[in-house]
Amino acid sequence: MSLARRLLAEAVGTTALLATVVGSGIMGTQLAAGNDAIALLANAAATAGVLYVAIVVLGPLSGAHFNPAVTLAMRLRGELDTRATLAYIGVQCVAAIAGVVLAHAMFDLPLLQPGTHARTGAAQWLSEAVATCGLLLTILLGLRARPAAIPALVAAYIFAAYWFTASTSFANPAVTLARALTQTFAGIRPIDAPGFILAQLVGTALALLLAAWLGRRTPAAAG
Repeated sequence: MSLARRLLAEAVGTTALLATVVGSGIMGTQLAAGNDAIALLANAAATAGVLYVAIVVLGPLSGAHFNPAVTLAMRLRGELDTRATLAYIGVQCVAAIAGVVLAHAMFDLPLLQPGTHARTGAAQWLSEAVATCGLLLTILLGLRARPAAIPALVAAYIFAAYWFTASTSFANPAVTLARALTQTFAGIRPIDAPGFILAQLVGTALALLLAAWLGRRTPAAAG
């Protein structure tokens, strides 16, 4: 598979992901009439749904990373070279912003609007580290145990993580960057984005360590 085709697949998938995250947040807020729980449920369900579809249809083309943390993990595991890694991450970031712009356009909103939703503090950072670590472990251990189940595993994990983390589980540096450009339900203040991204990188490193330890082969018991 040529790198250009893989990058196109990453661009399509990441754009769709962000358009869904932001668009479902807007629609959920409009329909929930002030009930944040209903809005979050709509946001989580739509995100999980589009992840399942995107991974199934685009996974055979690019691996369906849609996330610099996943791409970095694959590079550190030796599954991508540096050139492809940098290209993937660049495309993911640009496509994520394009997805936000697309969602705004579909709802007739200003295309770029610096986020105003405060998301900062130790609890939020811990949540992002946990969310990212869990996502990476789901992928890394899932690839070892049941590769065909990855789309369902990732979708189910993200749906759950929306609810059990205080941050609503961004778990993705490109998503964080792009969501700093919306004032909608899904947004984050630009000043808060670096803390989220640092926490996500910490979660990625922890997931790699845990996956390596859990995946070690142990000698058969003597006897």
